[in-house]
Formats: sequence, structure tokens, C-alpha cells
Amino acid sequence: MQGKTIVVTGAFGTLGRAAAMLAASRGAKVAMVDVAVRPDNPVAGALALAVDLTKFDATTEAMRKVREATGRIDAVLNIAGGFVWQTVADGDEAAWERMFALNLKTAYNASRAALPHLVETSGAIVNVGANAALNAGAGMGAYAASKAGVHKLPESLAQEMKGRVRGNAVLPSIIDTAPNRADMPKADFLTWVKAEDLAKVMLFLASDDARDVTGVLLPVMGRV
Repeated sequence: MQGKTIVVTGAFGTLGRAAAMLAASRGAKVAMVDVAVRPDNPVAGALALAVDLTKFDATTEAMRKVREATGRIDAVLNIAGGFVWQTVADGDEAAWERMFALNLKTAYNASRAALPHLVETSGAIVNVGANAALNAGAGMGAYAASKAGVHKLPESLAQEMKGRVRGNAVLPSIIDTAPNRADMPKADFLTWVKAEDLAKVMLFLASDDARDVTGVLLPVMGRV
């Protein structure tokens, strides 16, 4: 990571913070992008940008600012997203639109906006998909459908940008976060994927060590 610039979307969430901190500890310049910038920035010297990633023009301007400030963009970690549990029968259109906006549209906009800069560095895009999108359970329709799109985006990019930009995705089971613990208080948290461990996998896929890895959907299951 030394000398590289890593853009982390959803950077002020649990996984985003872990990825940003790990990238910085390995010598990367970090751009922390989120819908709102918080004062408790965990990475000293990081470029923090408040951006609505559902807006392509705003996302494009943010990537331009990162490129201008750091001189390059080597990887984009698409972590921004959301979750809803809602059955199809009792659901509503707004929830589906929200899931596709938060999960798929943000990843698409960030990827598309960064591509001109990533081509300069033979860079990488790493998306956060979901193992639940491979075999969706009850109440997971909207979330899983949006995450399935998140899976297909880097697969397609890997073919379109072959030899220029790599695209991959990680597919975690359940990430150990405070909201997940609150929602599932009786679960065995020790079996869940730690945010720090998932961040390590993402940074591997973003690194030169994974220069021959593209178009891969990598399950990260913990012990679930």
C-alpha cells in the first residue's frame, strides 16, 4: 500500500473505518468518502469528503478532488450501503428503491467516476456484496436483489477493463457490528466476520499481490 491512494466509501461505518485505518497503517494515502463527515476521523491526515454517492456528478467531482489532492487513485473500496428486512408480500416500493440506491447505485457511481483515474494506475475496485444474495432467505428480497447487482458489477467490469482495471467483490456472511449485535442479541458473535478481518481481504484484493485476480466473488464466511 505504500504510496498508493485508496478511496473508501461508507468510510465512517464500522467496516469503512477498519479498512481506512488498515490502509493508512500500511502506508497508503486514504480518502474517506461518506454521506456525512464525522469529527471523530480515525485516520490522521486522511482526506475526508462528504458526498451523496447516489448522485453521479457529485461522485465524479469527489474523485477529481481525490486525484488532484493525492496525485493518483489506486483502488476504490465500495463499502457504502444499507440493509432492510422486509417480506415481498408486506413490503413497499420505497424500501426496494432505497436498497438499490444505497447498495448498487453508490457502487456503480463510485466505480464509473473512478475508472478514468484507475486506468492511470492499473488500479482495482473491490465491492462488498453479501453471501445472503446467493440464496436469499425470507425477508431478504430487496437487500439480496440489490447486492446481487453489486456482485455482477465487478464481474462485468473485469471483462470490460481487462488488463487495465481489476474488479472483485467480497461476500461476507454476518459482519460483527454493534447494529448487528443489537438486532440478533442471541447469536454467537464469535462466529461472525470481524470488520478488521474483512478489511484485510479487501486490501489484499486491492494490492499488487492480487494483480492476477479479477472478476472474483470471494466468500468471507467467518464460522457462520
